[in-house]
Amino acid sequence: MKLLAISDLHVRHKANREAVLSMGARPEDWLLLVGDLGDNEKDLRFVFETLEPRFKQLVWVPGNHELWTKAGSERRGVAHYEHLIEVCREYGVLTPEDPYPLWEGEGGPCYIAPLFLLYDYTFCPDGMDKKQALAWAAEHRVVCTDEFYLSPSPHATREAWCHDRLRVTEERLAQLPPDVPTVLVNHFQLRLDLVRLPRVPRFCVWCGTRATEDWHIKWRAKAVVSGHLHMRSTDWRDGVRFEEVALGYPRDWKQRRGIDYYIREVLPGSKEPGKWSRQTVWHR
Repeated sequence: MKLLAISDLHVRHKANREAVLSMGARPEDWLLLVGDLGDNEKDLRFVFETLEPRFKQLVWVPGNHELWTKAGSERRGVAHYEHLIEVCREYGVLTPEDPYPLWEGEGGPCYIAPLFLLYDYTFCPDGMDKKQALAWAAEHRVVCTDEFYLSPSPHATREAWCHDRLRVTEERLAQLPPDVPTVLVNHFQLRLDLVRLPRVPRFCVWCGTRATEDWHIKWRAKAVVSGHLHMRSTDWRDGVRFEEVALGYPRDWKQRRGIDYYIREVLPGSKEPGKWSRQTVWHR
């Protein structure tokens, strides 16, 4: 039994939707779905209905796209997120709101910790506040759609929601047995140095929070899994493996290879190429 992962399926795009339909069954394995499966509840249901019969267990964490709503929507912010959790439970999909499961398959035992942390505008040059970070991004004409569609309601700001999620999540992680490692799963990056966006470098503002820079050590991670960047990679920090597993938009992956090529094995996973190596393996 292996632990697999993929994110950023963006099934509103026809090529990606067809790719998900073509994904091969692995009935003995678990699949981590690391956010941005689509832009709405209908997209989420499509992915779950398609993949739930093909894997032993699905695990989902939200990306920013799933959290988008328009002004006047029935549910926004926290209420919308909680509704998506209920959708997941209809399909038996594990979420950040469920007890962290103990993985006893290959590479275990360890706890799988699906996280929902958002971002707080601290992935920017030192000393900048939110207003300055947004202005810094705007200098390069970079702005995230979240600024218009990701409501933090009832929180006053997205960073306030992020800080609340950090608090709640740390309280839960602290309850895990201290002698068992974890796999941390979060759509956004836990470390700023792993946000590498050559085409839009200042988009980093919407990619995570510096509050999690040491979480891979603090919470005994065997692996950290993320998406969001559409820059698939394997990195090592402090002996911990970091996997960015985003499929991305149709332009971001080679469709002739098929979607199964892009499913990443998290556990047992690859071994470190060298002690404390900072070498990056790119998955084109």
